[in-house]
Amino acid sequence: MSSETSSTLPSSTSRLQRHADWAVYAVFIVMVLGAPLVIDDVFWLNRIAKYLVFGMLGIAIALSWGYAGILNLGQGLFFGLGAYMTAMSLKLMSATSLQQGSDKPVPDFMLWNAEPGAVTDLCCINKGSFLWIPFQSQWFGMAMSIVIPLIVAFVLSSSIFRLRVSGVYVAIITLALVLLVRLLLIDAQPITNGFNGLTDLGWLTIGGFEFDPYMVETYYIVAVSLTVVLLLGRWLVSTRAGLILQSTRDDPTRARYLGYDVAAYQIFFFTISAGIAGFAGLLYVVAAEFASPSFMDIGFSISMVVWAAVGGRNSLLGACIGAILINTVEATVSETEIFKEAWKLIIGGIFVLVVHYLPNGLAGIARDLLGRFERRRKGTPAETAPKAAE
Repeated sequence: MSSETSSTLPSSTSRLQRHADWAVYAVFIVMVLGAPLVIDDVFWLNRIAKYLVFGMLGIAIALSWGYAGILNLGQGLFFGLGAYMTAMSLKLMSATSLQQGSDKPVPDFMLWNAEPGAVTDLCCINKGSFLWIPFQSQWFGMAMSIVIPLIVAFVLSSSIFRLRVSGVYVAIITLALVLLVRLLLIDAQPITNGFNGLTDLGWLTIGGFEFDPYMVETYYIVAVSLTVVLLLGRWLVSTRAGLILQSTRDDPTRARYLGYDVAAYQIFFFTISAGIAGFAGLLYVVAAEFASPSFMDIGFSISMVVWAAVGGRNSLLGACIGAILINTVEATVSETEIFKEAWKLIIGGIFVLVVHYLPNGLAGIARDLLGRFERRRKGTPAETAPKAAE
């Protein structure tokens, strides 16, 4: 192919693809931000806010799995860490934490687990209670919801990718790590309340205004956050770093031969993905008012992979829509008497069918249809279209 021919790419098909992508993004954002205008039921609005948080998790999975080629089966670790950091601060803001016989807040479960005669103070009510002291500031807890997942992900990914560990071994390591942290969280009963998690939380307070989880304002915190994360993610993967990352995913050996530090790109995007998951955990606590060790269950982390696969792991928006769609279906089916006991089987069946017949998910279907439409419009023979696109 001559240099002149190469310079003419991308073709009109790719231009149409870009325009269609941005149109879909615009429609999705309008729907998300306009939902409160058509939904009066505050219960459903709160439920949708939770689904939007799961959509953010879909974006995180697509970023690491679809664009970086890193199958992370422990994403629940970062989501759980983010949730617990904010939940600790909101727990200290609750009325029950201020009614334990101390002039400073103390979680009620610490008093239940305290030894007789223990001082009712975070400094010394039990051996690990001092860890809660900085979380008396709500902003500290919210900051740690992002910082802690970033640090853990950076340390973990540095130790993995610098040693050129890849493929299924990364999935096994991340899966083992989330199980380990979950066990530690449960065993630390006096500090974390074990299996019960953190409940009875206070409300997010900004500028003296309290955000009731069922308020429209709380919904918009989640919706706007998702919109910003989605657009920033789209920008990130379209940068030079994002394009290099995709080349390292497709052929890491060749990328190294060309002089790129493959490990550095993998570490960066893996860490960013973890930060998004931690931020999602923060928002989920604000909307759901609890944090639980179940966030670090194997099933929950694998569910995130299912969401991305159904929506399209190579599309940030597709993975986001897949997460929202699957959770909506789950809620509807699980609440139907006929399918009450079989809803997990139904979701599993959907996943198997998608992986087998639609490897690129819903986003892949949309792209294929768009490609066929453009070929018909231009009169490009079907057998030469793949070569032209290439």
